[in-house]
Amino acid sequence: MGDLVLDTVLAPERGLETGTDVPGRVVLRQGGSAANTARWLARLGARTSLVAAVGRDPIGRALVAAIREDGVTPRVVRVAGRPSGRIGVVVGAGGERSFVADRGAADELRPEDLRDDWFAAADIVHLPAYSLLGEPLGLAGQRAVDLGRAAGAIVSLDLASIAPLLARGRRAARALVTRVGADVLFATAAETEALLGRYAVDDLLEYAPIAVVKRGAQGATVLARQADGERLRFEVATKAVATTDSTGAGDAFDAGFLVAWQAAQLNALPLPAGLHRAALAGHRAAARHLSGPRLELQLG
Repeated sequence: MGDLVLDTVLAPERGLETGTDVPGRVVLRQGGSAANTARWLARLGARTSLVAAVGRDPIGRALVAAIREDGVTPRVVRVAGRPSGRIGVVVGAGGERSFVADRGAADELRPEDLRDDWFAAADIVHLPAYSLLGEPLGLAGQRAVDLGRAAGAIVSLDLASIAPLLARGRRAARALVTRVGADVLFATAAETEALLGRYAVDDLLEYAPIAVVKRGAQGATVLARQADGERLRFEVATKAVATTDSTGAGDAFDAGFLVAWQAAQLNALPLPAGLHRAALAGHRAAARHLSGPRLELQLG
């Protein structure tokens, strides 16, 4: 549940220069952390719906068509008077990105827009932290959590981005994550440090019984609280993948992890084995995202 937006990706061939042009690529793509995760969940075989809001404009229609083509069921509200969300993505050296966000209609999803039957058969409700910030979107995000829990679903949360999460300070961010009470928590190393400050990464387990710290080419740190109260921590390595744009790789990781974790639960695998398989599956999904073709969004 969350953002379905247009990504305008700017990939200059060399450093930007004030007051003049540099060569490069400008590409339009379907974006949004929630939408990226949804499309990878569907690609990996999960029956997936996306709850989101777009404007009543050509961009909104194209975005909905794109996720439907990926096998995602759109539960998308069309908002009058607001444009569909747009994100400017500036890709730097090594594939790192900076963002300019004009979220538009994406932030206008309201609690009353959500229908109980959308969540009735859910096994997992996944949200990026964006879906819990501001009003009315933040209230809709909390209602999605409540509807999912009422249906017996687990809740997964991705911290997603430092600046929006910490806009009201670290204490407010911690209170927000605590209120969600996620079953699985995803974060990058930088997001973990931003949330916890100087505390050890293991303290993510104060917010969720399972936490995964995504470290890009350095792999992932997996943390869990075991039934006997002991804490489990291990590293899962991955192979580096050459890329010029890492946008969406973390969302693909979330999808791969969740699909494999659900399978591990159904097969009653021991906790360490299930988590290890899930992390490997997350790495595989991220690698596929980074190395596979990425189609441009068709607006016509």
